[in-house]
Amino acid sequence: MALESSVENSRSARKVFEGFVVSDKMTKTRVVSVQRLSKHRVYEKVMKKNSRFVVHDEEGASKLGDLVEVMSCRPISKTKRWRLVRIVKKATAAYVATNKKEAQVGGIAG
Repeated sequence: MALESSVENSRSARKVFEGFVVSDKMTKTRVVSVQRLSKHRVYEKVMKKNSRFVVHDEEGASKLGDLVEVMSCRPISKTKRWRLVRIVKKATAAYVATNKKEAQVGGIAG
């Protein structure tokens, strides 16, 4: 019983973020962009910061533009340290079409 509760406590300590899928070109792998607000330590201005995480998606359920929840996990590959927990909100078809067109025309990676 004590072992089970310690496992649950360690799982609750894992980091969980919400972000948008910016690349779905790989099999079982997604790139998720997480945006957060932080205050500059000297000037105290609130700034937006983006982090891109390589996420393991076993079923390949998420697509470009989806809002997803990711959780930290053991290293799966050289860059994958996150796994997909759930899809919070599916992307609209118009959003996907515009972003794919921009990526092809402008040469934007992601």
